Amino acid sequence: MHAASAVAVAVIFVWVGMVVAISFLEAPLKFRAPGVTLQIGLGIGRLVFRALNASESALAAVLMASFAVEPPSTSTGIAAGAAVVTLLAQLFVVRPSLARRSEVTLAGGEAPRSPAHWVYVGLEVVKLVALLVTGVLLLGT
Repeated sequence: MHAASAVAVAVIFVWVGMVVAISFLEAPLKFRAPGVTLQIGLGIGRLVFRALNASESALAAVLMASFAVEPPSTSTGIAAGAAVVTLLAQLFVVRPSLARRSEVTLAGGEAPRSPAHWVYVGLEVVKLVALLVTGVLLLGT
């Protein structure tokens, strides 16, 4: 395995770990902690997801750079592309809606129900599957 491929594998599995730890463990569990109100949970969530998304963006950039050095197979490129496009959809399509809704709630208002949260979760599942497929394909080359 070349250095660029090793970097790509490391990036993918670090990214997988971050998504699983934050999106599927921390996010749902924080609201079950004693004393955590909706406003506190949203405030924490906004900070955590802003940091996660910034880290994911950096990881995606490193992944693309490693692919520029050593181009992946077509199937690996498609799987990685699906993960990156999913991240971009989360950042630029879904997160703005979630941010507007959480701003209302944090200000003490009552925000109407929105499917945006479930869309984000669905995209997290798609992204996680795409990342796992990418990692497995990279390990197989």
